[in-house]
Amino acid sequence: MAYKEVTIYTDGACSGNPGPGGWGTILIYNGKVKELSGGEPETTNNRMELTAVIRGLEALKEPCSVRLYSDSKYVVDALSQGWAARWRKNGWRRRDNKPALNPDLWERLLELCKIHRVSAFWVKGHEENQHNNRCDALAVSERCKFESGGAS
Repeated sequence: MAYKEVTIYTDGACSGNPGPGGWGTILIYNGKVKELSGGEPETTNNRMELTAVIRGLEALKEPCSVRLYSDSKYVVDALSQGWAARWRKNGWRRRDNKPALNPDLWERLLELCKIHRVSAFWVKGHEENQHNNRCDALAVSERCKFESGGAS
């Protein structure tokens, strides 16, 4: 089966941790760009980072080969180094036997990774990467919808 090759950029933002948060995702396929974003009134930065990835993968209409770019080491390392799969295998416990955080989102993400071939890559945030910067702007804009006064 030939998989379509899709590039996804993601970012999450949170004011306080927990606090109001937002996420942004950019999907790029065959020169076409699609932006997605959303937020929650009370969340954490890591939950927003994970939600951005999940929403991007959920937007795909068929199994794809995905190059995922995120400035979240939490997301990239947990996927590329197998931490999340190991946490699930160990009943959502980390190697130090402490509970793994966000098991509901990790469970959904791991299920999506069974459908799509996902390769995760870390990018430095707030630098010269236009797509990462745009995801950040989307996430911050969504976060601001939940903040009093609406300023970032």
